[in-house]
Amino acid sequence: MNEFLQQLINGISLGSVYALIALGYTMVYGVLRFINFAHGDVFMIGAFSAMFGHSLIKRSGLVMPDWLVALVVLTLSMVVGALLGTLIEKLAYKPLRERPRLTVLITAIGVSLLLEYVGQLVFGAAPRGFPSLIESKSLGGFGSLQLSSVQITVVLVSGGLLMGLRAIVMRTRMGLSMRALSLNPTAAALMGVNTNVVISFTFGLGSALAAAGGVFYASLYQAIDPFMGVLPGMKAFIAAVLGGIGVLPGAALGGVLLGVLETLVVGYSKVLGIPSGFRDAVAFLILILILLFKPTGLLGKAHREKV
Repeated sequence: MNEFLQQLINGISLGSVYALIALGYTMVYGVLRFINFAHGDVFMIGAFSAMFGHSLIKRSGLVMPDWLVALVVLTLSMVVGALLGTLIEKLAYKPLRERPRLTVLITAIGVSLLLEYVGQLVFGAAPRGFPSLIESKSLGGFGSLQLSSVQITVVLVSGGLLMGLRAIVMRTRMGLSMRALSLNPTAAALMGVNTNVVISFTFGLGSALAAAGGVFYASLYQAIDPFMGVLPGMKAFIAAVLGGIGVLPGAALGGVLLGVLETLVVGYSKVLGIPSGFRDAVAFLILILILLFKPTGLLGKAHREKV
């Protein structure tokens, strides 16, 4: 039981990161009905922004408590992510809104490759160590369970960001415009909704969450590189499909479930008789199964389209 609980704790912390990235996928799909495959690379840029932001603060000689440094670095990373997401939408996706979805999909893959190789050119191909924004210490009082301050911080801050996103979507005028645009773009435009502003805001908000996910992922694993966003980005997309693409609670649920399943596969690999490296295959197996048996996802609902 202790081993199961330990894997559950590890899975929830990892799943919180997947949930943050998955929300960006599901928000963009909900508004524009296409998948932004460059989203995982915004995740990578967020991690590098945090690393350079932390280095800049330390070199400046400013004396701040560690929690304030972490907060400033996280905010800076999210701002960079939001600006990058908005820029990508303006330059790459906006001119293609009236084109076939396949054209936009191919463009998204091209933007993803561009960010990866520009990142390799600018940051170098070798992995870099990530600074300890949060002091990693084991928290006692849980018996034989190993619970670190980093894991607790990641889960709590991720949960706060998820609740903040829900508040924006459900309780603000911009959130109302996003929901209206998702349901009926033509009617929303006729009612005075500025679709360009709403779409840009959606990209910026989703990219900010992806950048925060990059910071948390790097804090958990303490290493970053220009291709670090490829696999987590794909897994977050699978998490969005698992929960129900276009459904915000579904993306959060799918991310946590996927993180828990991955860690359980690693923890019980000997019992299951499979190598621990098969944790990545589990995500794609889940994608195949969910598309075969419940294509709308766990929380998604089927919609009939009129001809």
